[in-house]
Amino acid sequence: MIYQGKSLSAKLLEDGIVEFTFDAQGSVNKFDQATFKEFIEVIQAINTCDEAKGVIVTSAKPAFLVGADITEFLETFKQPEEALIPWVKKASDVFDAFEDLNMPTIAAINGVALGGGCEMTLACDFRVADTKVSIGLPEVKLGLMPGFGGTVRLPRLIGADNAVEWMSTGKAHKAEQALAVGLLDAVVEPEQLRDAAISMLKQAIAGKLDWKAKRQPKLEPLQLSAIESVMTFSTCEGMIAAKAGKHYPAPMIMVKTIRNASTLDRTGAMACENAGFAKLAKTDAATAQIGLFMSDQVLKSKAKKASKQAVKAVNKAAVLGAGIMGGGIAYQSAYKGTPIVMKDINDQALDLGLSTAAGILTKQVERGRMNAKKMAGVLNNITPSLSYDSVKDVDVVVEAVVENPKVKGMVLAEVESILSEDAIVTSNTSTISIDLLAQSIKRPENFCGMHFFNPVHRMPLVEVIRGKDTSDETVAAVVAYAAKMGKSPIVVNDCPGFYVNRVLFPYFAGFSQLVLEGADFVAIDKVMEKQFGWPMGPAYLLDVVGVDTADHCTGVMSAGFPTRMKKLENDPVSTLYSNERYGQKNGKGFYDHGKDKRGRPSKVPAETAYELFAAQCADKKDFSSEEIIARLMIPMVNEVVRCLEEGVVDTAAEADMGLIYGIGFPPFRGGPIRYLETLGLENFIAMADKYAHLGEIYQVTDGLRNMAKAGKSYFTTDVKTA
Repeated sequence: MIYQGKSLSAKLLEDGIVEFTFDAQGSVNKFDQATFKEFIEVIQAINTCDEAKGVIVTSAKPAFLVGADITEFLETFKQPEEALIPWVKKASDVFDAFEDLNMPTIAAINGVALGGGCEMTLACDFRVADTKVSIGLPEVKLGLMPGFGGTVRLPRLIGADNAVEWMSTGKAHKAEQALAVGLLDAVVEPEQLRDAAISMLKQAIAGKLDWKAKRQPKLEPLQLSAIESVMTFSTCEGMIAAKAGKHYPAPMIMVKTIRNASTLDRTGAMACENAGFAKLAKTDAATAQIGLFMSDQVLKSKAKKASKQAVKAVNKAAVLGAGIMGGGIAYQSAYKGTPIVMKDINDQALDLGLSTAAGILTKQVERGRMNAKKMAGVLNNITPSLSYDSVKDVDVVVEAVVENPKVKGMVLAEVESILSEDAIVTSNTSTISIDLLAQSIKRPENFCGMHFFNPVHRMPLVEVIRGKDTSDETVAAVVAYAAKMGKSPIVVNDCPGFYVNRVLFPYFAGFSQLVLEGADFVAIDKVMEKQFGWPMGPAYLLDVVGVDTADHCTGVMSAGFPTRMKKLENDPVSTLYSNERYGQKNGKGFYDHGKDKRGRPSKVPAETAYELFAAQCADKKDFSSEEIIARLMIPMVNEVVRCLEEGVVDTAAEADMGLIYGIGFPPFRGGPIRYLETLGLENFIAMADKYAHLGEIYQVTDGLRNMAKAGKSYFTTDVKTA
């Protein structure tokens, strides 16, 4: 053993081969500051070992290297840009030093090599992977670009166009794909990996493989003619500008960095990368996207913990109500391996539920993501039934009938009466109190809400709603089932609208008030989509949700919060509802909905909507983008803060991910609390105070003011005691 650290070791094998092994104390290998320190020491140990003739890099974990330790990033990135450049250069210099070892090097890549893990392999002369490898540079998903030499080495190994595609999408690639573009030198079965890599390294030591020739292109400028350079980078920049847009700067800065570095040697190219990385590290998008990743880890960690704590396993499920929502729930459960009974009272509904599931599967087959055998297997996991007898032996029931408390109460009582004592009953409701529904059943401790979002197969979020009598065991089992379905569950406490709908309707109220004051709903949609980054503006979203549904929910929220969310007089949503304009479901709402010449959904602003609003709205008035954003977002953020303070949702991470996964809050903003903290609490309060006269939804809480005065963060503070 020539070196032994806590995460890294280097052992001299026969024939002068040094095995450099990553074996961190945790479950995965990753680059943190301590590992970098050991990395430097390993290089020094190899350089001073007279017997060393070649290096094989291996991992003692199931995954080679998962990248850098992101938890260190946010605090480090608070430094000024000029301080970040030498910080990242210090790290990239270590990879350069390893690449400069005066002997051949080879990476034996197993499992996963992402981010810094992939960059570690790029610093080697040769790369051999097992057949199960997933490799790539996903930094763009964090609002960053590779910072350990990835933008320099990858283009010189696989070509600039391939490298830009890899880095701008952030996709992980299979071994066969990496071999095809020239990143890998060989792919072997997992059990052959180490021997194959050692065999190749021995050939390089013996001079049968020219390792110096393999290394040289990574030290030189890109071999592109002037015309090739213009064609490659102009095309890449055009495609990235169209796809990424202005809210995601990382892909464009990354491709410009590669372009600027293309005529430089490694030293110059690395300097370009260091500067580009530091610039991106200071962007709001990077702060938000890194925060988003960390918040998602909170959800995954809680789901994993629930799975371990769950006393009852869910091996068979049932959904009551076989409409579009029921069919989507049935599909998701069956697709992820949990057989499910889909029960309804008529064949027509069952046909609709089955056709919903079959339609989703058919599209996957058409896109090559699934074969017919797999499709048949999923459909066989769904058992349609008109009888409660088929539900008797299930572990969990998801009630998804019409959104009516009396109907739901009756169905819940019926199904509970035929289930086993320990079976769990849930309700897929978006507005009805779980405590109210619990009055219809005899075992409220086994009952909770399980709120899916439509379309079920696309929307990641499930709200697990805890009633006052719901047991911890029930919550754990339902969270585990939701995670098993491939969803991201958050646990919320019962209240009107639960979490997502509760914070959405103040946003809609801000929108309605603007329309009443003369704002054009199309202009509002444009600002909230193009400027703020929502996937759809509020008017279009209301049409998609259903104007009738929104009007009903507004009534529920008004009853629950009579002072703060009192229904607006002449609310444009109610006006459309009373005139039977329900949105997409009947083709008319704020917009008239139809099909274009290619059969794709289309929408045009509805003249009828303008005519209906004219009688009750002020004369047309233009509002600035800043005011439109403030008037809609202040009410939403304020309500999110209230939900945290009241314990409706437990953490800022869950509050953020709930809106990102539930209603498409712009990811580059990181969620409502990350958005609040990016603005700055004091700045947000000043902005909100300008509109405080408009009503309670614009008035910030004392808790928020106290947080601002104390300089605290919602991500490190127990909000309920702040």
